[in-house]
Amino acid sequence: MGNGTALAIPLKRSKTVLRPDPSRVLLRRFDPGNEQRMRGIIDRIMAMPDPMVALLLEQVTADFSQRHLYLWLRFLNRFEQLRELMPANAIISEQRRLLIGSYFLSEYSLESAALFSPSMVEHPDQTGVPAGAARFIISLRATGEGHISSITFRSGIIHRDLRIEVDPAGSLLTEPRPIANTIYEGPLFQRKLWELGLESGFAGRVLARLGSRFSQTALRDALAAELENSDQSHGEAGDDQIRARSIWMLARSNYEVQFEPEQDLSERIIFPSTPSQRNGIEDARFVRFQQDNGEHVYFATFTAYDGRVIMPELLETSDFLRFRFISLNGPEAENKGMALFPRKVNGAYAMISRQDNENIFLMRSDNVHFWNERQLLLKPEFPWELVQIGNCGSPIETKAGWLVLSHGVGPMRQYCIGAFLLDLEEPSKVLGRLREPIMTPEPSEREGYVPNVVYSCGAMLHLGQLIIPYGLADLATGFASVALDDVLAAMS
Repeated sequence: MGNGTALAIPLKRSKTVLRPDPSRVLLRRFDPGNEQRMRGIIDRIMAMPDPMVALLLEQVTADFSQRHLYLWLRFLNRFEQLRELMPANAIISEQRRLLIGSYFLSEYSLESAALFSPSMVEHPDQTGVPAGAARFIISLRATGEGHISSITFRSGIIHRDLRIEVDPAGSLLTEPRPIANTIYEGPLFQRKLWELGLESGFAGRVLARLGSRFSQTALRDALAAELENSDQSHGEAGDDQIRARSIWMLARSNYEVQFEPEQDLSERIIFPSTPSQRNGIEDARFVRFQQDNGEHVYFATFTAYDGRVIMPELLETSDFLRFRFISLNGPEAENKGMALFPRKVNGAYAMISRQDNENIFLMRSDNVHFWNERQLLLKPEFPWELVQIGNCGSPIETKAGWLVLSHGVGPMRQYCIGAFLLDLEEPSKVLGRLREPIMTPEPSEREGYVPNVVYSCGAMLHLGQLIIPYGLADLATGFASVALDDVLAAMS
């Protein structure tokens, strides 16, 4: 550590900048109104003569087939979702089914507003990488119309000379397909129910119908059976309906999705898909986590936003093709900015958090799903962070200790990036802290979606250099590098 005197830390900004691209569009479900209006649209399409149907379908296909994979399949799938709205006993040709489906889909420009909150991790495949270089994956928060945020990815290489090369982004964007019939572990599901305060006779009877492992279909059937039973045998049918909805919502918040292997990483989009995520998936903090057996898995904490309430949730993947969504439970699983350590510490999971919107806390748990305790680590102390402090991604393990990049908010709500160091064996012990930030917004970085902000959700250590991807005014994403030794030397 240094002698307590603030030192200027040499920081190098890369010329590589990722800017939002409004041409990157995702095909999304479109509901133009209530059922009555939707039936009216379908009736008008049904009244079209066959030649007009063929002509319109040809035009739509010509306009959009180069913009989306499996376009006709998407049209047919959307039609099937609307089948109950079709006129009774109608015989509908394939061309008309395709055209009906097209009227109830629309394009959504994922990045029309911003591309920021980057998180960088080592790519699971380092095959063919030049000596001294490393392949990486960077996740980004893409924000579009209505301020709805989703997760998008890029890949690239950090070269030996620290040059950042990002692979070109594809344009055929797709969402993953849900894994049919997600399997749940009975004791874990029960503990989640109890942590949420959903313990009841109804819940107990539902679980009694299920085994130690059960499918989503089995849970749905058990809920239906117990609701029918409560209607006949118990006097709390209305309350049981509410309990059943809560149990089903928990199940829907714990699910898996799968991308196809042929889809380029940059074309894999994780878009909000559950009630808790309705208005956005925000600020994913990815970490390459070493499991007890030495193998690695990637976790990401993120903020789910439904338009009123924010909730921390967890993603898990080993290959960035199959993703598992996990609800976080316990009294301390709240607010934004949770960041998981890259391995267990003294046999326990550990997490950096900020439950009170102001201070940084340390949490520990025997189970990554549950977080029941916290202890205060740091309070705002220096002028550039007096409003609040938080993390800028998961702790990075170094020989000197756990390095945590932080953000601080100061005058004029300016966001800067700093750092602090925790003891490797006892991370509640703070070994050092920067008095001055590593990075503040330069004049060219001040203007954007949210002015005067530099912010990161996770950096990567490479050849003794911290490679920091960072959001510029919550609009675009840049990269910077700084020597680890210089950061440590400046700490007091």
